[in-house]
Amino acid sequence: MLDSPSDSPAPSPPAAATAPAPTFWKNVVQALKGEHHDYTALPLNRAVLLLAVPMVLEMIMESLFAITDIYWVSRLGRDAVTVVGVTEVLMTLVYAVAIGVSMAATAVVARRIGEKDPEAAARAAGQILLLGVILSTVLGVVMAWATPWILRHMISDEAVVQMGIPFTQIMLGGNATVFLIFLINAVFRGAGDAVIAMRTLWLANALNIVLGPCFIFGLGPFPEMGVMGAAVATNIGRGTGVLYQLWKLAGKDGRIRLRLKHLKPERGVMTGILRTSSTGIAQFAIGTTSWVGLMKILTAFGSSAQAGYTIAIRVVIFALMPAWGLANAGATLVGQNLGAGKPDRAEAAVKIAMRFNVMTLGVVGLVFVVFAGPISGLFAPDPEVLKYAKSALWIIGLAFPLYAAGMCLEGAFNGAGDTWTPTKLNFFCYWLGQIPLAWLLADFLRWGPVGVFIAVPISFSALALSSAVLFRRGKWKLKKV
Repeated sequence: MLDSPSDSPAPSPPAAATAPAPTFWKNVVQALKGEHHDYTALPLNRAVLLLAVPMVLEMIMESLFAITDIYWVSRLGRDAVTVVGVTEVLMTLVYAVAIGVSMAATAVVARRIGEKDPEAAARAAGQILLLGVILSTVLGVVMAWATPWILRHMISDEAVVQMGIPFTQIMLGGNATVFLIFLINAVFRGAGDAVIAMRTLWLANALNIVLGPCFIFGLGPFPEMGVMGAAVATNIGRGTGVLYQLWKLAGKDGRIRLRLKHLKPERGVMTGILRTSSTGIAQFAIGTTSWVGLMKILTAFGSSAQAGYTIAIRVVIFALMPAWGLANAGATLVGQNLGAGKPDRAEAAVKIAMRFNVMTLGVVGLVFVVFAGPISGLFAPDPEVLKYAKSALWIIGLAFPLYAAGMCLEGAFNGAGDTWTPTKLNFFCYWLGQIPLAWLLADFLRWGPVGVFIAVPISFSALALSSAVLFRRGKWKLKKV
């Protein structure tokens, strides 16, 4: 006979209460399995680790692609590197719009997941996908048509312009692949499905890395396409990644389950996303147009300076991309914990992510400062290009710890949906700081390209310090999305 409640022994404590905390490596394995967790309830160190591992690995593959791509293109000479560098600057305008909408995607989806409303998260994902298709199509048509005119304003040598037109038109005209891969991955990250986002970029960039030299040099059955082959490989790889993302969105095993009904335009949801996106787009447009301004200033000093700067920036991006993984983990935890009504926990998550980021990038920056010459030499066989690449890498590497802090702090604002704060900071630090300072040092004081390089760490450091002040004030915790 069953014991009565009064006769029953006291219940033993739940197993979870007495079980030892998972080890670091066990957490890593769990993170890579893609198991679902309630990130608003887990211990914060573990929550950051579970989200950061796949996000960091995702960005490592993105940075690996960036560095291998410029390595193969550099074998074609400095004119090809200049074409890729100028096109990358133009693509950052696309990235500005894509990342601006992506910030809204992460913030809105994370908030709905934190509120335990997956259906609302799926509705938001459908509207985000529609918005991405529309915006990327408009951008692709306009920018591909204007490519010759744009290149002639960015490159002084007509022969280099003619080399670059096909490459740039493919990259700008086919921007939907990179636009959608950014956008849908932001949805996955906001939902806490960081492993799917990681697998997407690993698939896309593995194809990029393999196909790049095949199309550039005509290996085996592939046509020899020169620098244009890099664009073809990139779009094939990223297009494949988008197809994988759509397959996972339509599946049954993710937190976001997209159905056709979610693709029906909803004015209220779309308006909210656009409202949050608009300042995010402005935020990154300000930052990216400042890079256009820097490249324009370097035009006066010839293609060698532009090529050297391009190589240095690719190497810097190689190092910074994984660090964005930690920043993105912090942003996701901010959104989900604010949705769950836990603002103090959101703040603590950012501080944990920032601490790890500063330590890691501090070491990387030291390596770049000490070994700027040998590292640049891997990608710059031309002595003149090497001179500029070495200087740029050494100077930009000095402020790596502040870059690490700044990206986590801005990620916190964006994860909360407070995209206006970093937009204002970008305006003051880039448009009113970086570009005028670069011109003053390079042209007015006649420091040449070195003046442009010096303006980069100064402006980024100012951005990080300003972000820290506003983060401590805490107004971002009150943002509604």
